[in-house]
Amino acid sequence: MRTRTRPMRRGRVLHWIAVHTLAVAAALFFTLPFVFVLLTSVMSDDQALSGELWPRSWHWSNYAEVFRTPGFLTWWRNSLLYAGLGTLFTVCSSLPVAYALARFRFRGRRTALVLVIATMTLPPQVVVIPMYLVWAQQLHLSGTLWPLIVPLAFGDAYSIFLLRQFLLTIPAEYLEAARLDGCGELRTLLRVVAPMAKPGIAAVALFQFFACWNDYFGPQIYAAQNPGAWTLSYGLESFKSAHSVNWNLTMAATLLVMAPVIAVFFFAQKAFVEGVTLTGVKG
Repeated sequence: MRTRTRPMRRGRVLHWIAVHTLAVAAALFFTLPFVFVLLTSVMSDDQALSGELWPRSWHWSNYAEVFRTPGFLTWWRNSLLYAGLGTLFTVCSSLPVAYALARFRFRGRRTALVLVIATMTLPPQVVVIPMYLVWAQQLHLSGTLWPLIVPLAFGDAYSIFLLRQFLLTIPAEYLEAARLDGCGELRTLLRVVAPMAKPGIAAVALFQFFACWNDYFGPQIYAAQNPGAWTLSYGLESFKSAHSVNWNLTMAATLLVMAPVIAVFFFAQKAFVEGVTLTGVKG
């Protein structure tokens, strides 16, 4: 018995070491770049250009200097406006469509779903020229972020698909009970479906928030000629050009741009993971 248990224990120990070693290696792989950015952001101007990795003195004033850069707070405000309204419009417009595709039985339902999925494969660069002509020449909204925000009020194919997959996991008995109590479809959606779909809604909201916050292509097309409408992702390029030799300030600005995304994901990661996991149901 002893000769059998020793190999088993040794095997479990080796398995534990292998699993945790890979986990630690993966954690270091993803964490070390952020540590490098943080350490560089608090260095002096001279040390940031050297090969040293640890600051001789901690210059937290670099972050204050970044905020004092003309336009940085405006870029921050524009990014919040774009990401906040874009996320709100996407959720409010995509949820009813996803509910209809998941729970309504009508002719052409599968065709509509195929069309939604097909639009996910369409690169935005394909329609950028006609869309720009409409927003710039006919609606005269170039130089603003509204050409990027307003279309999100009409739904997003990827968000509709994710929400539709999640809504399929909600038992139909809850919806039938709500209808028997006299609830219409809109009230059922708001009072029953939406509270039960919070993880899926959270996942969609996070995806859209990250996409808007990190969007560089859209602001470059529509807001490049107006610095007052720049977002952080686009303004960071201008900041980098103006401080090309100040790597400490560039890293500080980069960290300030990443901070909201990291904070939002940290506080909502449980709902995000649950929502993404449950959207894999077959429909």
